[in-house]
Amino acid sequence: MQIVRRHTALAALVAAGLLWGLTVPLSKLVLEWLDGGWLTVIRFALAAPVLALIARHHLRAAFTPRILAAGAIGYGLVIVLQNAGIERTSVSHAALIVGATPALVALVAAASGRGRSGPTAWLGFALALAGVLIVAGGGGGVASLGGDAIVLASVALSATFVVVQPSLLRGRNPFAVTAVQMIGGGLAAIPNAALEGLPHAPASATPVIALLALAFAGTVGPFALFAYGQSKVAPELAGAFLNLEPLVGTAAGAFVFGDPFGAPQLLGGVVILIGIVLSTKPNPRVRRAAPADAGHLHHGGRVRTANWHVSSSTSETSPQHDPARPPTRPRPDTPHLRGPGGSRASLPL
Repeated sequence: MQIVRRHTALAALVAAGLLWGLTVPLSKLVLEWLDGGWLTVIRFALAAPVLALIARHHLRAAFTPRILAAGAIGYGLVIVLQNAGIERTSVSHAALIVGATPALVALVAAASGRGRSGPTAWLGFALALAGVLIVAGGGGGVASLGGDAIVLASVALSATFVVVQPSLLRGRNPFAVTAVQMIGGGLAAIPNAALEGLPHAPASATPVIALLALAFAGTVGPFALFAYGQSKVAPELAGAFLNLEPLVGTAAGAFVFGDPFGAPQLLGGVVILIGIVLSTKPNPRVRRAAPADAGHLHHGGRVRTANWHVSSSTSETSPQHDPARPPTRPRPDTPHLRGPGGSRASLPL
């Protein structure tokens, strides 16, 4: 059953990574009509009610100030910064910078003591990041250093959010948590949208269609799937699947926006995929540490430490009990186990 849950979580993370790859090119199209703040507000205003309806019976448990604040930063501020960066750089560059998220997730998790990646996983993170650099070195259309820096700032915040998110998901419905966080993200983007002024009418139907696709295919689907997958696996493992986003984003940038795509991009894509495969390998150290030691008792599948204390009136070692002999009564010098309430249970002699 645990293997099935893991495979389901990995499948959800793959789907989320692929769908998220559409967000940068779709956002680029919508930004021809809406400014970054309004795009964030409307995007979450369309997406949040869908998830809230799906998880309506679990919303009360997820509606906490901590989850709202996390959504305001991890969704609202991150997307506002990302939109501002996308306006100032190319689709390919923005998608590639987002590809650095998994490596940053692993670093933040390790620095905060929440990461337990093994050597193979770290090799995978390094390869995935190297793949991103290979693609970036091959060119990515017209970009600006300022736009790239803004996108990088959003990536750093997003990586921190990915590491913190499991503690918010624990014991709660992931769809409900995501819905509440989207509400927080939309509210956080309102001041920025107000400074931008009221949006003008769209010049064509293209940005409107792109907005609807972004709200549902690029927001409801991937955010919910990623939250579900992240509730089942470690943060650094979930973050590895964000490397799928630059692959899809770079391909969309090439075919839709005319960004360069050649041998470097193809080679980098292959290296990214190899890195993802390696980073999903379980940590062998965690596996070896799984069996309980002699001081633990198993109750209903859980491991609990036995709260017993050994007391003895002698330091001599008693001989091993012979199974062929009937059990003997405890002698005065027999070591005893003394429980929390003072009850005594004899050790076998």
